[in-house]
This record gives sequence, C-alpha cells and structure tokens, in this order.
Amino acid sequence: QVQLVESGGGLVQAGDSLRLSCAASGRTFSTYTMGWFRQAPGKEREFVATINWSGGYTDYADSLRSRFTISRDNAKYTVYLQMNSLKHEDTAVYYCAAVRNLYTALYYLRYEYDYWGQGTQVTVSS
Repeated sequence: QVQLVESGGGLVQAGDSLRLSCAASGRTFSTYTMGWFRQAPGKEREFVATINWSGGYTDYADSLRSRFTISRDNAKYTVYLQMNSLKHEDTAVYYCAAVRNLYTALYYLRYEYDYWGQGTQVTVSS
C-alpha cells in the first residue's frame, strides 16, 4: 500500500509554468504505475498523464501532450507533473494516483487506480 500527498498547486497567470509533486510514503513506490488526473468545477475527473514503474513509458491526454510532462524519481519516492503554458481551462483540482504493477502497463481510467492523494488546487487566471 502507498499513501500519496500532492503539493505545488496555487494561483498562477495564463502562460506560466507550474510543477506539481506527489510524495509517496510507501517504500515499494518503484513497483507502482502512477497517474495524474484533474477535476474542474462542474466536470468529471479526467485523465491527465501516466507513467510506468521505471519511468520509461509515459502517456498523456491528447489535448495536454504538448504542454505537460510526467516524470518520477524513485529514489525520492516522488512523481511530478510539469505544466507549461498554462491556460485558464487548466484550472482544476489535480490528483495523484497509484496502482501496483511490475511491468510496463499504463492506466488511463479512474477505476484502474487503487490509491489517491487528496488533490492540490491549480487556478490559472486569464
């Protein structure tokens, strides 16, 4: 089992960059596929990005691929989401998620993840 805590959210202006962090308490962090999701007011929680246990495989929502980058540092038990050229429409609560997997599998759906952080608010002013 792993416990996740997101940080790095805040209020920024359109065009700014922001890096979110997700710190894991479990020492088996390197065995987990990780994901980022977000939920804007009045909308469903949507997939943002995913990364396999080694960091060698990543994928993104099509609309975010050119601006967002997911990465991980297993030595620091942390996964990151680098967000560039932020837009007002990126405003949402961003959630970190994890599921145990020893292979290269990536996951895109909410129900595929077993563990979730509390979320961190990102607000982009226009």
